[in-house]
Amino acid sequence: MSYKLDRTKFKAQTAEEAADHASYYQKLTWQERAKIAHYLNSIAFNFPLDNPPKLDRTKFKARGRD
Repeated sequence: MSYKLDRTKFKAQTAEEAADHASYYQKLTWQERAKIAHYLNSIAFNFPLDNPPKLDRTKFKARGRD
């Protein structure tokens, strides 16, 4: 995939237009929506699509319920 996010573009929308925009994504499969979300996260957090950051497991601790 070679997408480019243009951060300089913005289009004001009416509520009806925004609702139509949401309906487009609702028609996609969950796999397609997950792929789009992964791409947007990579742009927002500046990591390559093929090499996402690893979870720092030292920050979490699992314990049983007593």
